[in-house]
Amino acid sequence: MIQVGDKLPAGTLQEFIEVEGEGCSIGPNAFDIQKATAGKTVAIFGLPGAYTPTCSAKHVPGYVARADELKAAGVDEIWCVSVNDAFVMGAWGRDQGTAGKVRMMADGSADFAKATGLTLDLTARGMGLRSNRYSMLVKDGVVKTLNVEGPGKFEVSDADTMLAQARNA
Repeated sequence: MIQVGDKLPAGTLQEFIEVEGEGCSIGPNAFDIQKATAGKTVAIFGLPGAYTPTCSAKHVPGYVARADELKAAGVDEIWCVSVNDAFVMGAWGRDQGTAGKVRMMADGSADFAKATGLTLDLTARGMGLRSNRYSMLVKDGVVKTLNVEGPGKFEVSDADTMLAQARNA
């Protein structure tokens, strides 16, 4: 599993873009993880799935609510990463009001989850291989803090914990 001090793995994440601009076309766009984090402080939180109860009721809304405070604490971008396709992440982002606050990054084939060792096998529940619930503060592609939840828990990857860590970074 990825650890504090490690560089994020090479790879891409997809994001559904609804408004053309900044070199991005409308629709799913691939982003190189290392290039997208270079020279930036990024708060990344991963979760098992779009539209799932804890993710929709607590995890994403917390980061949307705290986005301005996180940015004031030095966070350049906030990413929500889930093993869903970019279309689902885009629709979920619209439902959650994430525009301009949280980038909804799709890890459709779980490549990022596998590369970081932050997978959660929900095959027995009909959901396949997913991302574990976690958060990390990344500076210039290097993990500065990592908060991995225990099975079924939502205690350390929340926006309040990340905000405290960003203020102390």
